[in-house]
Amino acid sequence: MKVAFVLKGYPRLSETFIAQEIAALERRGIDITIVSLRRPTDARRHPVHDEIRAPVIYLPEYLLLEPLRVLKAWWKTRSTENYSTAFSLWLRDLRRDPTPSRVRRFGQALVLAAELPAGFEQLHAHFLHTPASVARYAATLLGLPWTASAHAKDIWTTPEWEKREKLASCAWLVTCTGANRDHLSALAPEGRVELLHHGIDAARFPGTPVLRPARDGSREPVVILGVARLVEKKGVDLLLDALSRLPEELNWKLVQVGSGPLRKKLQAQADRLNLSRRIEWRGSLDQPALLSEYRKADLFVLASRITANGDRDGIPNVLAEAQSQALACVATRVSAIPELVAEGTGVLVEPEDAAALSRAIASLARDPARRAVMGRSAQGAVFRRFRLEPNADRLAAKFRQARDAHRLLRSA
Repeated sequence: MKVAFVLKGYPRLSETFIAQEIAALERRGIDITIVSLRRPTDARRHPVHDEIRAPVIYLPEYLLLEPLRVLKAWWKTRSTENYSTAFSLWLRDLRRDPTPSRVRRFGQALVLAAELPAGFEQLHAHFLHTPASVARYAATLLGLPWTASAHAKDIWTTPEWEKREKLASCAWLVTCTGANRDHLSALAPEGRVELLHHGIDAARFPGTPVLRPARDGSREPVVILGVARLVEKKGVDLLLDALSRLPEELNWKLVQVGSGPLRKKLQAQADRLNLSRRIEWRGSLDQPALLSEYRKADLFVLASRITANGDRDGIPNVLAEAQSQALACVATRVSAIPELVAEGTGVLVEPEDAAALSRAIASLARDPARRAVMGRSAQGAVFRRFRLEPNADRLAAKFRQARDAHRLLRSA
């Protein structure tokens, strides 16, 4: 079975869950070609990227940079039997969303439809916004079914009209949290949306015992780990505020992993709060280096929030990774995070409450025994509910069912 996976960018350090899924599906016999709307921008790669066999087709990131390629694609597809249907679909979307991005999506879909080799039976988009638009237009041009995986920002920042129409058009959609499933199911035909967690790859994040020193902040500093893109919804500014409120006698340090547009602003905030000497800014790390940080840390903190435009986390993969290494976690009660971090496996506080976040950090920092019990409980729970392999089995089965249904329809 040949499936084209439409991604916003590939490879990306922040989208390990997609790479792990592709590798797992390849192990199950799914023949994947990756279609990327953007070229890579990360300097590093995860080891899993080197294990993936799928070839990559890079579409024009901006149509004006490859005008002859786009014109050639339009000339090839304009006389096909499905062109007028696809063009009408795009034109209706453009009237409601008259933006350069909407124009670019149709141009990318033309190139995808023109250049995709023969033999593909399905298109699959990761993310319900831009990649799903390109997949939908291209699938219409090619007369193929399309499916999608929806995650976080792509759900909560996409207009309702667009979500309804994409959900009516796709063959099926999977999403990674119960909160996402409930929201999308209310907009979709019955049975169209299914919950499917990303899953922890036990080969990369083994659930072996982790022996940590019993640091309580009285002498040796308690190591607090944060892993997040440095963007608004991750709440790193709130974490810094909370750390500035910790008791003076508590000895701690923060290791902050991740890069992003707010790095300079956050470092300036740390300077103003006189925290810089306690913080190590690590930038982006690959999986082996990140695993080492999880194992060396005493406490994991993520202060997610909902932004003004509705953007929010789903179940952050870094929280599940931290729990897989028996690391006690403090997080905010946002979106689907309570589906992962529950009583006994972590501590939840209300979003935007720096004082409550600070109290939770201080309480766990002073209590290594409680952290150890909480970490072991979280590790057991995450491997019971969020393992990669069973979820990959279910996803591979859905692809095969869609293939069989499409072949039956073509033979009728």
